[in-house]
Amino acid sequence: MGLVECEFSRIVMSETNDRQIVVLKEKDGDRKMAIAIGIFEVWAIHRTVNNEPPLRPLTHELFGNVLDELGVKVKRLIVSSLENDTFYGRLILEQNERIYDIDTRPSDGMALAVQKGAPIFVDEDVLDSASTDSFSPGGDEW
Repeated sequence: MGLVECEFSRIVMSETNDRQIVVLKEKDGDRKMAIAIGIFEVWAIHRTVNNEPPLRPLTHELFGNVLDELGVKVKRLIVSSLENDTFYGRLILEQNERIYDIDTRPSDGMALAVQKGAPIFVDEDVLDSASTDSFSPGGDEW
């Protein structure tokens, strides 16, 4: 399994649609893929990317604070598979030189990874099958 490092290309937030979109782009290439996520996860990612902390810790900040207090480092998020239009992910954590591989929804993993400055990787096969040249939430292109 080859992994490709990706970064945020676009965050599409909609107040009239339950479906929020995060577009990941391979760091050293041109492929892009869109992942539909929930409103809470998109706001957590948006706040972090725009350096807008909430007044009080919300769920993703709380979990990040707990990891910090326990001395756990977020090493990376891996979007590991795509099955029946659902993405699956793994959060790789480290504590005292011990590695933990935790099943996660990619949206929660992205919120935590961006908060902690950890890289996001996508399995090569997932990127191949999910990448597209256009994306249209109402006709927009990326």
